Amino acid sequence: MSVNYADSLSKYANKGRCGIPEIQESTEDVKIKVKNLAELIKTSKRIVVHTGAGISTGAGIPDFRGPTGVWTLESKGLKPKFEKTFDTAEPTFSHMALVVMERLGYLQYLISQNVDGLHMRSGFPRDKLSELHGNMYIEKCSSCGTEYVRSKAVTTVGLRVTGNICDNTKRSGRKCRGRLKDTILDWEDMLPLQDLEQAEIYSRQADLVLVLGSSMQIFPSGKLPLLSLKNGGKMVIINLQETRLDKHAEIVIHSYLDNVMRDLTELLELTVPKFEQPNIVSNSQIPPHPLVITTIPKKTVTPEKEEPVPQEVNWTCKTEDLSLELKDHSYAVSARKRTISKVHVEHSFSKSPKHE
Repeated sequence: MSVNYADSLSKYANKGRCGIPEIQESTEDVKIKVKNLAELIKTSKRIVVHTGAGISTGAGIPDFRGPTGVWTLESKGLKPKFEKTFDTAEPTFSHMALVVMERLGYLQYLISQNVDGLHMRSGFPRDKLSELHGNMYIEKCSSCGTEYVRSKAVTTVGLRVTGNICDNTKRSGRKCRGRLKDTILDWEDMLPLQDLEQAEIYSRQADLVLVLGSSMQIFPSGKLPLLSLKNGGKMVIINLQETRLDKHAEIVIHSYLDNVMRDLTELLELTVPKFEQPNIVSNSQIPPHPLVITTIPKKTVTPEKEEPVPQEVNWTCKTEDLSLELKDHSYAVSARKRTISKVHVEHSFSKSPKHE
């Protein structure tokens, strides 16, 4: 499917500010800021990353609001030219760097507005990933909720019926036979509840938020980084254009994301492998930190009010690699705890070696 899936979306007038000029800071300034960022990462315990279209431009997928973005050209009556499809685009250095950072315990959670599936295909564990606007490679049963991870991008958008049927077996022994739908949101569609819930919880708990390649103009995802700041967290923005959140950031870096991530991983002494083949991973090998969720007691008529007591919630995480050597493996996500049990992965992916 063409990376210009936007043509399939419904008409929508307010697409944000488009055509914002790009800024390229000097190499010296960038290196100083990246060094400061590396120190922040080393001293942080709960790092959450938010990614936008800017992380995928290096893969040949255009952004939306840059000087040559899809919406920018559309406003001028022009059509963008594409050299890649979703199926031929490959995860960038930045995608792979995030995989390594998660595996080594630097990164706690990843929140993405992208639908290109590059985070999933890079091997980033799905139990630590919220894809707020959907994934081009996932179909979901409208009856039982089983997800199907495809080797090719689906051809519909807007949570529409794809024409495929769910073959998940129920407890009764019968096949579900529910209709499968794509997971790509149209303009007026509600965000997936589980992904949004997880994104909000981890954003609130983060002591450092990294915003990579996003102008943060789409809500509610554009407001999530601010949740961390309300609880004393810090924010770093890496983007070629100015954003409305720059004034709230500890560090703002205007440079190409892949270049910044190369400098950063070098300072952190991380070895980032090249992408070879799609590697679908269900659960992280690093259990998440216990989340502290503040519960507010119900109002009573008593004259004294008790302070809310933080309660620790332990989140379990099984180690499981869906690298496609498995037979008809399936998993699904529970309502609040992102555990795996019902998703089918196609066997046309070949196994990708694990990177230690």
